[in-house]
Amino acid sequence: MAKDWWLYHGTGEAAVRRARLEVGPPPPWRDFTGVPDPGYTPPGCEGPAWERTWRRGEGYAPDEPEKDVVNTALHLRRPLLITGKPGVGKSTLAYSIAADLDLGPVLHWPVTSRTVLRDGLYLYDAIGRLQEAGLEQLRTPGAAHGAAAHGAATAPAGTLSGGPAAAPDPAAGPSIARYLRLGPLGTALLPQDRPRVLLVDEIDKSDIDLPGDLLTVFEDGGFVIPELARLAKEDPTVAIGTDDDADAAVRIDEGRVQCRYFPIVVLTSNGERDFPPAFLRRCVRLHLEPPKIDKLARIVLGRLGVDIEHNTEYRELVQSFLDRAEDGDLATDQLLNAIQLRLAGAWSAPDERERFLATVMHHLTGPSA
Repeated sequence: MAKDWWLYHGTGEAAVRRARLEVGPPPPWRDFTGVPDPGYTPPGCEGPAWERTWRRGEGYAPDEPEKDVVNTALHLRRPLLITGKPGVGKSTLAYSIAADLDLGPVLHWPVTSRTVLRDGLYLYDAIGRLQEAGLEQLRTPGAAHGAAAHGAATAPAGTLSGGPAAAPDPAAGPSIARYLRLGPLGTALLPQDRPRVLLVDEIDKSDIDLPGDLLTVFEDGGFVIPELARLAKEDPTVAIGTDDDADAAVRIDEGRVQCRYFPIVVLTSNGERDFPPAFLRRCVRLHLEPPKIDKLARIVLGRLGVDIEHNTEYRELVQSFLDRAEDGDLATDQLLNAIQLRLAGAWSAPDERERFLATVMHHLTGPSA
């Protein structure tokens, strides 16, 4: 049964629960002051990006303990750190939260060993801007000649006027806004009355410094773009693109992005490394175990519309999945693949069963992986 305090998979329609989410008072230490840009509208619940989010999240079947932890993170406005073996549904849970509360497309930040904090905050094409500034000087040779003459007239003693040309000045080129774009984390931190869902996928694969670098951003609910902060006196407000849309043109004042409602941050980890205590203290933690038969039955019903309780063939496939999982890790989507193939009539010959299982349910770990 749904509990009254639940927002995620709680009682009432999605719009009602989302309204409770939006107006619910945050903890005093998680109350932020960002001012939304009235000219910017974040993506809503329509379009291809939303369809992908909805399809992936709609069939997820969380247990009651999962809902308790997720809703705890929602009320405390803290990042949710999900650990567990590959294939247990860690990433899918982020899409389920967005789909259940109609929060728009999930912002996805996949992490690798080369990922640094700025990759998630914003992207700046400095080389492109420098090249464009050089081309602008070539397009206006008169201006370049005048600048050269002025430079020669004011050159200090001993400087040869015929020396090598100075490097093009990016500040004299086109607006910096064309070369800046918010990353997934930066977009999630835009000031809005409704939170976005951000999936930081496989953070355990990151450089050792990334979790620590995220602490300040998580605590402050914002960050500064130095390239804009340096220009704040001359150009205090600059409109740049977002991770959703390079042409969105959301206003950034004095180079600072400050959230109003802290985003729903879901961090996933396969357990390949430990995290510092300071990082763990700022997260709500959820460990997902491999699903048992009752949860698998709900997943199969939600994803494929197959009720294994009343279908011997598919119930036996689920049992084969559980038996094979005892010898090595398997992912839930491998079971869904197997059932989808059988629904399509593939691998139907009785003598093909063992090869069928070995093909679609190959172990991810263990001696036979």
